[in-house]
Amino acid sequence: MNAVHKARAVLLAAAVAALLPACSALDLPVGYAPETTAALPPVATAYVNPNTPVPSDFASFVERLWPEAEAAGVSRRTFQRAFAGVTPDPDILDKASNQAEFVKPIWSYLDGAVSEARLENGRKMLAEHKSLLDRIEATYGVPRQYVVAIWGMESSYGAVLQNPKIVKSVVRSLATLAYRGNKRAKYGRTQLIAALHILERGDVDPQHFSGSWAGAMGHTQFIPTTYEAYAVDYDGDGKRNIWTSIPDALGSTANYLAKMGWRSGEAWGYEVRLPRGFDFARANRRLAVADWQSLGVTRANGAGFPRPGDEALLLLPAGANGPAFLMLKNFSVIKRYNNANAYALGVGHLGDRLAGGGPFQAAWPRDDRSLSADERRELQSHLARRGYEVGAIDGKIGSGTVESIRAFQVATGLTPDGYPSDKLLQHLRAR
Repeated sequence: MNAVHKARAVLLAAAVAALLPACSALDLPVGYAPETTAALPPVATAYVNPNTPVPSDFASFVERLWPEAEAAGVSRRTFQRAFAGVTPDPDILDKASNQAEFVKPIWSYLDGAVSEARLENGRKMLAEHKSLLDRIEATYGVPRQYVVAIWGMESSYGAVLQNPKIVKSVVRSLATLAYRGNKRAKYGRTQLIAALHILERGDVDPQHFSGSWAGAMGHTQFIPTTYEAYAVDYDGDGKRNIWTSIPDALGSTANYLAKMGWRSGEAWGYEVRLPRGFDFARANRRLAVADWQSLGVTRANGAGFPRPGDEALLLLPAGANGPAFLMLKNFSVIKRYNNANAYALGVGHLGDRLAGGGPFQAAWPRDDRSLSADERRELQSHLARRGYEVGAIDGKIGSGTVESIRAFQVATGLTPDGYPSDKLLQHLRAR
């Protein structure tokens, strides 16, 4: 993952929901359609209160930022305007210090990602912006349905940008994180300096400089450093306006995906069927599609693989009892936007559904219970005590934990799917 976008994948995943629903927006009634350049309400009135004193240590913190901002090309006038009346946001401090106890199961997350409202509104956006999407697709080589899917996942096609309960001042949010964000302080400071530079360029004014509590901005939720590197002025008005210009927002998203290596003409992945007796130890391995075929792997819909030479990774997001997928390079590109398998699967599936595809064919194990954060830490501790390299005991199921689970499953005769199930935890407790 590139340095510019790494922090976004981590912070935004925590920002909009609890771990899995990294960029899940509100679903609106079918038929919602924002104007192409709808004006946003100012955010300044939400945080500037002349009767609220600025904590002295916060004022000192802001002033200590000045040399760094000046070195980044920010003028004193822009700096003072940006922080006029700004105080720490206690709501953000609360979000930054609390971790969700439970993780939403991937099937519940995907239910929201491809809800009927989101599908209907997405089809409406495809039709309404056909001419624009024709041009964007020709410019960047990224299929329109995936650009629109990201738009739907990130902001419900712009709907959440009008929600005062979600939209916050970018400067206030990032200043709060930098000031008292604990482990997120470094992220907040880096993004805050980039945000000040955006104000210096004049693409947006402080009153309308809005975003999420983690500083993700506009229709497709770029963080400031990503905006600086990849936002484009697609409507040609001289400003990179991802807040109210749909051409700029969608063009910027397509530009980002293209720069991250999107392969034109290649799918993001395929739902597949595995043969009876399949060796699940092959999960999370990369082989050419033709090699997977030689192992008996077929597409779930019965169609052939159009590009058997492509390299693909076998993903089992719910273990051996759920759907199986062969993931191609473009799946990894989507993960550069947000580094969660659930998010990338949601974008890919939503895009396919918007383009006329059907739902997944295999059933999800909806009766399975997801582990809580404490239980995930307990599972990691059990594995670590047995000598497996799980990494940090933090409740996050990363590649180290998955491979440790798989190794334990192989050693104990369990199905080696690498999935952190309640059944696996009970097995570890009993040994």
